[in-house]
Amino acid sequence: MAQDVVRRIAFILTVAAACLAVPAGHAFAQPMPLRSPSWSELSPAEKQVLAPLAPDWDKLDAQRKAKWRGIAQRYPGMSPDEKQRVQQQMRPWAELTPQQRAQAREQFKTLKQLPPEKKDEVRQKWEQYQSLPPETRRELAAKPVPATPPAGAAGTGAPGRKPAPALPPPGSGPPASPAPAAPAAPAVPAVPAVPPPR
Repeated sequence: MAQDVVRRIAFILTVAAACLAVPAGHAFAQPMPLRSPSWSELSPAEKQVLAPLAPDWDKLDAQRKAKWRGIAQRYPGMSPDEKQRVQQQMRPWAELTPQQRAQAREQFKTLKQLPPEKKDEVRQKWEQYQSLPPETRRELAAKPVPATPPAGAAGTGAPGRKPAPALPPPGSGPPASPAPAAPAAPAVPAVPAVPPPR
């Protein structure tokens, strides 16, 4: 029994000495780098799911590869609609910059919190946008997105309501009829509302 105690103490001292021998901040402070497999190292199932990314796979960073591989692992359990959406959005999502992906995630969170009627409205506007000719969509995409006033800003009124039109001063006569306006382009989210990869 005394020998067991001596062995345990010796083991603890050996482990402590080994820990002290490692320079501070060396092995324990640095995260383990993610393994970044090349396209040829992927399994056949992963290659099949991730095929849209094949041309750019070796250019992706390790973290993005890990996320896409996670999606490929979950892919067999997805519904047919989910699988189709993943396939359609895979390449455009991979081509986004980190800033654009962060913006898309924020938009997705915002859209997810909308009430059902607003979600339907956004979906209808998106479908209208998708039905536009490609040239018109390119023109709209090139235009800057108008800034929306922050919630509760002066003059905005109740959320979802248009402000009342300004009344002409008394005795100024009837208001002139406005010139016909060009048809408004549908308000569309800057980035498609697609769930980001987890």
